[in-house]
Amino acid sequence: MSMPEQAWEAYLAANEQAYLDELIEFLRIPSISTDPEHKDDVRAAAEWVAARMKKAGIPEVEIVESGGHPNVIGRWNAGADKPTVLIYGHYDVQPAVPLELWETPPFEPTIREGRLYARGSSDMKANLLTTLHAVEALGITEGGPPVNVIFFFEGEEEIGSANLPAFVAANQERLRCDVVLSADSGMDGPNSPVLVTALKGVVGCQIDVKSGDTDLHSGGYGASVPNANQVLAQLAASFHTAGGQVAIEGFYDEVVPLTERDRADIAIGDAALDAFIDGSGAYTTWGEAGYTKTERVFARPTLDLNGVWGGFTGQGEKTVTPCEAHLKLTCRLVPDQDPDRILDLIRAHVEKHLYPGVTYTLTPLNGAAYPFAIDRDHPAMVKTGAVLTEIYGAEPMFVRVGASVPVTGIFQRTLAADTVELGFSQPGSGAHAPNEWWRVADLALGSRVYCAVLKALAL
Repeated sequence: MSMPEQAWEAYLAANEQAYLDELIEFLRIPSISTDPEHKDDVRAAAEWVAARMKKAGIPEVEIVESGGHPNVIGRWNAGADKPTVLIYGHYDVQPAVPLELWETPPFEPTIREGRLYARGSSDMKANLLTTLHAVEALGITEGGPPVNVIFFFEGEEEIGSANLPAFVAANQERLRCDVVLSADSGMDGPNSPVLVTALKGVVGCQIDVKSGDTDLHSGGYGASVPNANQVLAQLAASFHTAGGQVAIEGFYDEVVPLTERDRADIAIGDAALDAFIDGSGAYTTWGEAGYTKTERVFARPTLDLNGVWGGFTGQGEKTVTPCEAHLKLTCRLVPDQDPDRILDLIRAHVEKHLYPGVTYTLTPLNGAAYPFAIDRDHPAMVKTGAVLTEIYGAEPMFVRVGASVPVTGIFQRTLAADTVELGFSQPGSGAHAPNEWWRVADLALGSRVYCAVLKALAL
């Protein structure tokens, strides 16, 4: 906390209560993108964001249709000789069910012991506002941000950003930038900043197996025709080796090997992951031999069987030989795996291992995403890391994440722009869960970080 106070810091400090009050106002909007009944609420949130951007002094602000929920786009130019930074976030939130598990109503924000409880507080309305407070402070005290800033806030992140790839492709020139700052991120603790160096991609499909036109009596046909459940069980078992590797031919061909520095960075998270798994309710661990649990979660590709069903599942018994069975699976991908190629490899594996004479259909699931990686020595990472070290008094951890953030791959592939994840949500803050919370102190602190990072990126 040793940075000398700037005018923008004094401005932020003077407006802390007003900024908290408007966050509470923003959180009252139930912008649940998954629920058609909240379509008007999602648009109301977009309009709220657009109005707040204008209030912050951003000269160009527009609500732009996307084919689903709208995007809110803004721009503040600092000069043709300045770098351009795109700030990304989303204003939509997850459903709040089950409501009975909330201590206070999810859209009636409540402060308890320094935490603000509400749906969307941690993920990610508070993070979004830190960016607007920062540019407002710079605008009031210095006439504007020191770099060109594009603001891109979407309303479909919580439903997989299905319209985002086409939107970004159609608006490449409008969104062209040197680097992206994604506010959809978090920290390892109150004074433990992190910088994300990699995110996994994802691809999935449903496999439907059919062995005949109708279920048959097991006493008359069970010994003479294939049972769809058994066929599917054998197929499902073929996806992994006894050592936990994915057994699909060619699955690992494009995987970038881990360096010693990668392994060292990943190992920092060993203790935290152990605690995470210990609290998960799982009875034991499992995974690919030759890698630590942390390496498997954060840096190795996976295949998960998400759902298997078929035949008679009601109470009692029904002695049938079922003719249909179904499987959903998803793969988490790492650089440089391609979701489309992995889907082709899965299809080839099914055709090779399916019982002869049985038919199948393979239907891709929505939400495929490319993996993302950024070099920790990227200039924007170095500058952001220096700011975080100065403000928090601790160097950031460089981490990989086992989850997927599709927009990072979209920006990298379509705009040729890497993304620095810069958000302030705390671990255990309940994103997507009941009693989601945001640490009140992080609203002002996050705005300070954004001001300092934007100034650092101008150098």
